[in-house]
Amino acid sequence: MTTGAPLTSSSSSSSGRPRRSRLRTVLPLAVVAWLVLEMWLLTVVAGASSGLVVLLLIVAGVVLGSAVIKRAGRRAFQNLNEALNRGTAPGRGGGNGLMMLGGLLLILPGLVSDALGLLLLLPPVQKAVGRYAERTVDQKLRAAVPGSLGDAFQQGRMHHPDGKVVPGEVVRHDTGTDPSAEDRRPPLTR
Repeated sequence: MTTGAPLTSSSSSSSGRPRRSRLRTVLPLAVVAWLVLEMWLLTVVAGASSGLVVLLLIVAGVVLGSAVIKRAGRRAFQNLNEALNRGTAPGRGGGNGLMMLGGLLLILPGLVSDALGLLLLLPPVQKAVGRYAERTVDQKLRAAVPGSLGDAFQQGRMHHPDGKVVPGEVVRHDTGTDPSAEDRRPPLTR
């Protein structure tokens, strides 16, 4: 006795299983190719000079990347504090996220990642990549199907025209409930 759908010789696209996205297929292959390229370049540099030079390059990348991430994080925190002291919403990151990404790429051992990390530290490259990323995210959010995760992000991005926040409190008058119930929570206070 068998249960479920009968076995057929048709392709997997006609079965109930959804097709695998292109990103899920290509991304692991791209990561493996990138790792092989990084190791090959490190061995070429080590063969042309010495292993000590490669070690010094890796250590220098880690030190520089750590300093960049620390500086970008400190700058982002200062921008947030200044915005909160002014009573306004924090503005754009000013490239702090891309600086942190550049620092992370510098920390990763390898010459290609170091070159990409150094490129991301240049302000014109940060502006170009930031504009491209903003356009791409905006297009994806506009194309989001209602009820999807992208639609939730779109709703979260809605802004009030004047940008003001109205302070207030919620007063709840429960009638017919037992105030000594266990699920009763204390009021929110400052």
